[in-house]
Amino acid sequence: MREEIQQLVNEGVMLPLMEAFYTIQGEGFYKGTAAYFIRVGGCDVGCHWCDVKESWDAELHPPTAIDKIVSDAHQYSDTIVVTGGEPLMWDMNPLTDLLKSKGMKTHIETSGAYTLTGNWDWVCLSPKKTKLPTKEVYDVAHELKVIVYNKHDLIFAEEQAAKVNKDCVLYLQPEWSKRDEVIPIIVDYVMNNPQWKVSLQTHKYLNIP
Repeated sequence: MREEIQQLVNEGVMLPLMEAFYTIQGEGFYKGTAAYFIRVGGCDVGCHWCDVKESWDAELHPPTAIDKIVSDAHQYSDTIVVTGGEPLMWDMNPLTDLLKSKGMKTHIETSGAYTLTGNWDWVCLSPKKTKLPTKEVYDVAHELKVIVYNKHDLIFAEEQAAKVNKDCVLYLQPEWSKRDEVIPIIVDYVMNNPQWKVSLQTHKYLNIP
């Protein structure tokens, strides 16, 4: 990447954009809501079950000016979800400032492993064992979404729930490839621990992005 473009990426004025699309939010608190997704490339958290591993290498995704990203988003929805990859690898302040200036609501889906930047209306924290969140993200998370691959992940879920703020909504979500095995475990757990809710990847059942 040319040095001058790399500098703009470092400043958050350009971002390695993997894809952007208008769809229905499939998971968590805002499931069923129409939203425009901005998927930013780059992630080193390395979840073995990640379903967008092609997002990991930021070099594969073209640096794109945030002016264009926001202009495209503004045509579709006032609810914008920034996801990845891991979007907090980049400075999110310029992007969210521009989105806010257009009257759009800003949501982020993050592992929380990096310094929190950006002005967010909704923070969905999905922590991973390999690279834990910062205290700052725990403090401001609106939603905790723990992916359950096996029953031992319920222990991790409780450890994470003990760190978030008291108003954070708690979700357990089955890992897609293991859903038939873990859904009964999650259902039983939520019924016995009703502070938790079940999150499903409804967009996959609906066969939409």
